[in-house]
Amino acid sequence: MQYMRKKILLMLALVVILPLAAAGGVCGAESPIKTNSKGPIHITSDRLDAYDDKGLVLFSGNVVAVQNDTVINADELYIYYDKKEGVGEPLADITTGVGKIERVELKGNVTIKKEKKIVTGDKAVFYNAEQRIIMTGNAVMREGDNVVRGDRITVFLEENRGVVDGTGGERVTATIYPDDNKK
Repeated sequence: MQYMRKKILLMLALVVILPLAAAGGVCGAESPIKTNSKGPIHITSDRLDAYDDKGLVLFSGNVVAVQNDTVINADELYIYYDKKEGVGEPLADITTGVGKIERVELKGNVTIKKEKKIVTGDKAVFYNAEQRIIMTGNAVMREGDNVVRGDRITVFLEENRGVVDGTGGERVTATIYPDDNKK
């Protein structure tokens, strides 16, 4: 049991940092996206299920993950990790790929807030290898009065860029208020 608790805590510390850090910067010109955020991560939910044989940890029911000034809310948080066989101490050295996080999925009423930046949607998936986040289903980005809507928002963390797609006859819409005070 203690082995499982250590494994879950280490996975959470490694996995939740990237989605929390990636929450900002899509609407703004200067990106606050950083993958080396420091500070404790506090996660609350109604339930936690760990499936070591499937390489899955699931938080469900009113999930809230907080790190520094970033807050993520969702109905469910799925953490998928690469389960390596035949290794002495799992997650002993994350750089060797032992227990490496493959992806993180947020489902149901997903909201990611960082300062004045808010991204919402029905589902968000973080792909660790590609350093990419995809928000789908009524995806909306807000920063102050600026709003961008689409069916899918993709953020490429290493490239500091994002793409908003409209699908199924719906087009991308944007309402942007230029800041007259900036030169």
